Amino acid sequence: MTLWSLLILGLPTANATERMRAWRTLKASGAAVLRDGVYLLPERRAGRETFEAVERDVLAINGTAFLLSLSEREERFSGLFDRSDEYARLMDEIAHNRADLTPDNALQIARQARKLRKAFGQLAAIDFFPGLIKAQADSALQELETAISRALSTDEPRAHDEAITRLARTDYQGRRWATRKRPWVDRLACAWLIRRFIDADAQFIWLDSPSDCPSDALGFDFDGARFSHVGQRVSLETLIDSFAVQQPGLARLAGIIHYLDVGGNQPSEAPGIERVLAGLRESIGDDDQLTMVAAGIFDGLLTAFASEEAQNG
Repeated sequence: MTLWSLLILGLPTANATERMRAWRTLKASGAAVLRDGVYLLPERRAGRETFEAVERDVLAINGTAFLLSLSEREERFSGLFDRSDEYARLMDEIAHNRADLTPDNALQIARQARKLRKAFGQLAAIDFFPGLIKAQADSALQELETAISRALSTDEPRAHDEAITRLARTDYQGRRWATRKRPWVDRLACAWLIRRFIDADAQFIWLDSPSDCPSDALGFDFDGARFSHVGQRVSLETLIDSFAVQQPGLARLAGIIHYLDVGGNQPSEAPGIERVLAGLRESIGDDDQLTMVAAGIFDGLLTAFASEEAQNG
């Protein structure tokens, strides 16, 4: 047997504002409508708290509200919470954006992908009886996010599995470091990390093609580079692990770079950071200058994240 929360409402007809507020809250909660004024949710903490809040609001305006618990077989009501049609519409939008994607509109499509990822998260939060289509939608989104990353950055490296060896920073001072020109998120973050925590005197070479990498240069973020994607790590995370860089706030920053480069669970700060970096990339044509300006952004983020961590204990 499954426990259910049942909310029965009677709202004053004259109070249209409160009626609309209650309706929006119940809709956002994913509640099923059994009939006018009768709402149902699986008995879970978040749903129960939503029903309790609506009950209080309705009683406060002299309406009627009854919150009850009900024990019934899951299959009797679970069909009322089928989200298949909503997932199907979401997947249609994902497919449409995937079909339209080109290197020229990749930033625009990236913004749409962030909205789609947010919509997926909202839908998943009220998918109380998930099926295969949820995983299919998530997979389609990840494929779109990966395609966008590759469109924004040609010759994007492919992940490979290998053991990461810990390296001594003293052996990597005053070196030349090479990566593909017109750096995007991962490469910008790598360049910042290298100068900030690994090799303060690093010189960067911006390659037209990975095959142009000089033999004495340390390549990063391209196929065959000394430091690139390893397993689930993006190049920034590979560098962090290779040189055992430990700084307050760095893991949080790396999580944002990981999401912006290959997708996954969206940190709340990611869309804003992406917009700032995209604006810099469009307005600054010199890669050395772009790297220096972006480094200031990463410095500020690291300081802010470290401060928040300290405050939260």
